Amino acid sequence: MSDQSIPARAAVPGDDIHQALRRLGSRAHQLRAATRAADHFNALDTHEDRNTGSWLMSCALALSADLAGEIDGLARSLKERPVDAALQARVSALRVRTHQLHAAARAADHFLDQDTHEDRDTGSWLIATASSLALKLASEIDDNTVPARRQALDKTSIEPHDAGLARRMAAATAPVFGSA
Repeated sequence: MSDQSIPARAAVPGDDIHQALRRLGSRAHQLRAATRAADHFNALDTHEDRNTGSWLMSCALALSADLAGEIDGLARSLKERPVDAALQARVSALRVRTHQLHAAARAADHFLDQDTHEDRDTGSWLIATASSLALKLASEIDDNTVPARRQALDKTSIEPHDAGLARRMAAATAPVFGSA
């Protein structure tokens, strides 16, 4: 697991829940990218490309296991204290989707490791299923996350070719790490 993972008994106060969902959303997008890449490489003709697809699916399996553990930890922390019932229901739905994705990734990884053509075809179908579930999970987390707001930039002092303005613009438009 990464440094950003949520321990099983993490106490996640108010706004930190939304920050945790943003972190989980970014992890879900990484998982979506891994399953999509696995699907792409598995569909190519060469043995090396299919091996790359299989390796990517193994990576997606590890990511899905980590993500499932983190969402389980978030769900447990929400049960331990009074929070919005609607938020608990949304996290519960995310938890179900994450475990579906983990099961599909695990099955795909298993079938891709088999020797028969039929098993590899089943693995290919399961990669596509996992990729679809990863896309749905990332979208659902995005839909349940309060967007991060950036501080408004004062545009009254804008002059062309102003080095100070360029520095302020760069600082104001720097990416917000951990947001989905």
